[in-house]
Amino acid sequence: MGVSMSLRVIMAISAVALAGCAVGPNFHRPAPPQDADYGSAPAQGATASAPGSAGNAQQFIGGMDIPGQWWELFQSPKLSALVQQALKGNPSIDAARASLRQANDLYKAQRGSLFPAVQGSFGAQRAKNPTETLANPTSLPQVNPYYNLFTAQLSLSYMPDVFGGTRRSLEASRAQLEATRFEFVATYVTLSSNVVATAVQEAALRGEIAATGRLLALQQQLTETVQRQQSIGTVSNADLLQQQSLEAQTAATLPPLQKQLGQTRDALTALLGRLPAQEPTETFHLEELTLPGDLPVSLPSKVIEQRPDVRQAEENLHTASAQVGVALANMLPQFAITADTGSAALEIGKLFSPYTGFWDLGASLTQVLFNGGALYYRHRAANDALDQAAAEYRATVILACQNVADTLRALQADADALKADAEADRAAKASFDLARQQYQNGSMSLVALLNAEQIYQQAEVALVQAQASRYADTAGLFQALGGGWWNLPEATFQ
Repeated sequence: MGVSMSLRVIMAISAVALAGCAVGPNFHRPAPPQDADYGSAPAQGATASAPGSAGNAQQFIGGMDIPGQWWELFQSPKLSALVQQALKGNPSIDAARASLRQANDLYKAQRGSLFPAVQGSFGAQRAKNPTETLANPTSLPQVNPYYNLFTAQLSLSYMPDVFGGTRRSLEASRAQLEATRFEFVATYVTLSSNVVATAVQEAALRGEIAATGRLLALQQQLTETVQRQQSIGTVSNADLLQQQSLEAQTAATLPPLQKQLGQTRDALTALLGRLPAQEPTETFHLEELTLPGDLPVSLPSKVIEQRPDVRQAEENLHTASAQVGVALANMLPQFAITADTGSAALEIGKLFSPYTGFWDLGASLTQVLFNGGALYYRHRAANDALDQAAAEYRATVILACQNVADTLRALQADADALKADAEADRAAKASFDLARQQYQNGSMSLVALLNAEQIYQQAEVALVQAQASRYADTAGLFQALGGGWWNLPEATFQ
């Protein structure tokens, strides 16, 4: 009867403690930015267009949603397949998923602190009484000084969360779980974006190598022409040396490009979670990609909802807020309730028989009176950490909006640059063809031909780079806006 009443008292105290207020600040999500745009960065309208690959105009559409698999907008089955392979094979995804499971398990373990802890124990003891004493410890006739003692016991301990320190700690653990989840999302978005960017870089390098190879072939033909003319005395040896030097300079640009291509392929292989010997068979060229025509633009208030790094910073701020409550609760009185019940007998068969039972119930209150100011300064440190987390959150929001603005500016500039480079390439190609004909007819000097050739070479490479920039910055915009992770199945990040 006494034990039952004690347990009811403990459960009543538990209910009161759980219903009480928790000390410390209650977390409120920071107010979103109220800006309606990104300043002078273009957020509506269309970009310039240009002839040829990657030259179509792109339309900025405010409020347009982002598909979870946005890379499919490039309409390259090879690219989509490699992104999926990377998301399945890259070890960073496995590490992020394991980290999320760990955080979830730690949160579930933390929830146990809200409830009483119950332990069961059984002990067996063999002992000998002193025989030459006035009192017999066993209160039995001293026939045999040896005896056995068997004890079965159930113990309960509970610390009522009177001031909410345990609940604040659980709140912090929950926020840490969510921060880990958004870290997983960020890993997912970053990995998929890196695969796309690396594939675009490979395509650009292949384009530069091909353009340089075409120019080198033209220069080799020109060198042969100059050699024939030098042999019959119509041009000087200095003219031949100048042409040979230009050909050698062009040839010297190929090895660095080939090195970059090889390293880019290695990077792509690593993103797939493979060793260098397992390089993928897929290769990429700019003309195989389709530039998305419609581009989403989200308001700053929406970007902070979509960006996983901002959401992670918000959960870190939530964690710091809860830790202030934990530190404050540690400065207040600590309550503890203990209870024991069980049975002790000299023979194991007599356990739980009449007159062998025992129980006890206790409560305590502890208040730190002096510890050198440790609790006070820990509370101050928790407030300092909250200020730090708030500043880091603001910095993350600023950086996120800056990323979007930078990418929007880049896309506008990319389109203008491609339009100009396409026109420059067309004019340079026409000028070079005309100069070559005039030189062969004897109406143009070799110096003028070499100048036209050099201009054409620069225009060809610049055109390829401009095309690649449009693809790369388009992928960068999808990443800057959050990558569309919210449109993926919920099970993706579990």
